[in-house]
Parts: sequence; C-alpha cells; structure tokens
Amino acid sequence: MDKGANSLAVRYSLTRDQVIQAKQIAKGQILNPIVKETTEEVITIPPMDKPILNKEKVSENGDREVELLFDRPMTREEIEEHYGIDNISTTLSTYWNKGTASGKYLVSAFIKCHHSGKKSLQESLGEVLKEIKEYAPKYPSLIYPKYDEAHLLVIDPADIHVNKLCSAFETGDEYTVDIAVNRVMDGIKGLIRKASPYNVDEILLIIGNDMLHTDTPKAETTGGTPQNTNVMWYDAYKTAQKLFVDIIELLLTIAPVKVQYDPSNHDYVSGFMLAQTIEAWFHRCPNITFNVSIAHRKYHRYYKNLIGTSHGDGAKETDLALLMAHESKDWTDCPHRYFYIHHIHHKKSKDYMSVCVEALRSPSGTDGWHHRNGYCHSPKAIEAFLHSKYNGQVARFTHLF
Repeated sequence: MDKGANSLAVRYSLTRDQVIQAKQIAKGQILNPIVKETTEEVITIPPMDKPILNKEKVSENGDREVELLFDRPMTREEIEEHYGIDNISTTLSTYWNKGTASGKYLVSAFIKCHHSGKKSLQESLGEVLKEIKEYAPKYPSLIYPKYDEAHLLVIDPADIHVNKLCSAFETGDEYTVDIAVNRVMDGIKGLIRKASPYNVDEILLIIGNDMLHTDTPKAETTGGTPQNTNVMWYDAYKTAQKLFVDIIELLLTIAPVKVQYDPSNHDYVSGFMLAQTIEAWFHRCPNITFNVSIAHRKYHRYYKNLIGTSHGDGAKETDLALLMAHESKDWTDCPHRYFYIHHIHHKKSKDYMSVCVEALRSPSGTDGWHHRNGYCHSPKAIEAFLHSKYNGQVARFTHLF
C-alpha cells in the first residue's frame, strides 16, 4: 500500500488513484526520457596556425592598437616577432590576453612608433656613417719591419659591459664606466708588454661581445632584461667608441690590424652600430681591415691557422667544429683550428676533434643578479693568444685584475 499516495491525495485534493497514476507517469518519463531529434550541424573550429587580426587602429604618428584572435595566450616575444618589433623604431608598450566563450583568446596590444614614419633605422645609420666618413681623420700609411719568424697576436677584450654598475656595498665588487675603460686600457697595454719578446706581423682585435651593457633607453638588454647602469646610454656609447679608437690607434703602432666583430645579446643593435661607426672612423687608414657584418660567426685565416669567433650565446659549443667545417672555405688548408667564444665570463677550453673551443674571461665586475645567483669569483682578466704561422697557438697571455 502506497502511504505516500494517501498524504499527497489529501494535500492536493486528489483521489488516491489519481496520485498513483501521476507518479507512474513521472517515473516512466525519468526511466525513458524522450529525446528530441535535431538536424542541426555541429561546427568544429579547427586549430589556428597563426593569429588572426580582429581589430586595428593606427594613429597619425604610427602608433597601433591591435586585437588578435588566437588559440592560446601570446607572450611578449611572440607578439614582437609577429609584428617585427625591433625595440628601436617600434616598441611593444602594453599587451594582455583575454579568454572568450569559444575557447579562443583575444590578444590586445599597443605598439608605439618612435620614428613617425620618416626614416628607417638603416637610413638613419647610413646618414650617420656617411657624415663620419666625411670628417674622419686621415691616417698615414705605416711601414712595418719584416720578420723571418713572425706571429699573429689575437687580442680579445671580452664582455666589457661598458655602463654596467656594480656596488661593492652589495657584491664586494665596484664597477663603473671609468673603471671599465681603465681596466681595458691597462689590460691591452699589459698584453702588449707580455707579447713584446715575440715578432708580430699581424694583430686580430676581437670586438663586440657585449661591449655595451644595454640596448634601449630604458636601460634594458636587447631582449628587454632590466640592468643597473652608471650613466646615460648615449654617454656610454660615446665612451665605448673613444675607448676602441684609442685601442686601435695603439695597436697600429705594432702591426697591421684586422678588426672582427661578434654581435651579442646585451647590445645586439647598438653594438652593431658601434662597430659600424668604428669602421667608418678608420676608413682612411690603410693599415687596418674590418669584418663587422652582423654574421654571428666569423673566421680569420693566418697561414695554417683558422680562427673562428662568436659571442657564444647561440650555436651549441659542441656544434662549432662542424659549423666551421661547413662555413669556412679555409678548413681544408688549415690544420690548426680554434674557436674563441665569450658570454660566460669564465675560462673553459676543450678540444672537439681538431677544433679547440675556448671561452674567455671578462674584466667586468659582478652585479647584484650574478652575485645573488652565485655566478661570481671567477678571475677577471683580458686575454691574448699568439699564433705561429705553421705551428698554431704557441703562447697565451693573461692580464689579471
């Protein structure tokens, strides 16, 4: 007997049979639900290979407000790559990602234009170089002594980081623009003294490799990492330019000079511009040659020596020997092969088959970030290497600070 039916019948003024019938109908609907058929097509949105422009607004001075649609949130680096932002003529001021009901993301970004559409970076640099060449000093042609047994002197002031600021109060190490300049000049003169017993008929000067500490007016590296700096970026640039002019003029008194430039991660743009201006300064000097392209690896042949240089933040160290074999036309003729790299600020040397890969020390101080993470206490130095015409590297010199 269904006692519940009696109470429901009294509550809703129904007969007992009506309540039982209603409960049976409800039970049948739950156990056998009626499914409504539909002929509507289910639309599946395929994955997106690249962002789709959803909205864009461009101001008179070239600033852009854009809104992209994409499968997932985008990082700053992805937005910069998508729009070719070079952090000189254009910068990514702000951006944010917002999810939508469809599962896609709206990516909003504000791109700041700094050149107002008037001149590109290449055009501006070209004009500067032209002006420098017009007013560059004219150097006399020097005649150097001839030696029966002569050598190549490789001088490599690595990772100078002009404008890096280190406080002895924090790290026990003081480093400013003035300290950087004095260390490098003292180091170059010290290396010259150490190499003086040997006959040198050519000097290979390696520049680049974080000559400058930052690459933007906001005291950031090329990739946007904030840095502690000592002076304004333009003062650091002028100081570094004068430093290398002084170094080259000093080396020219010894032997003809070849300048080889390695682009680097702290100053990828401004370092390249600095190398170009140094070349323009000496374009009337007959005793100097330059290899200052933006190529990440460069090679120099000295008789039976093949010398490669690179900053060291790109290709893997284990791949450098094979890259040298592919990229240098002098591989076969040069049995003595070396690759000088930088970036890590400490000594490291290893043979990869017939190629010796050697990382160089740095004269720069230890800043707060490196000290905090324990990247410190490596000897600070500038190094040079002496190469015999036919016997490879026969000596090395280190000027410690």
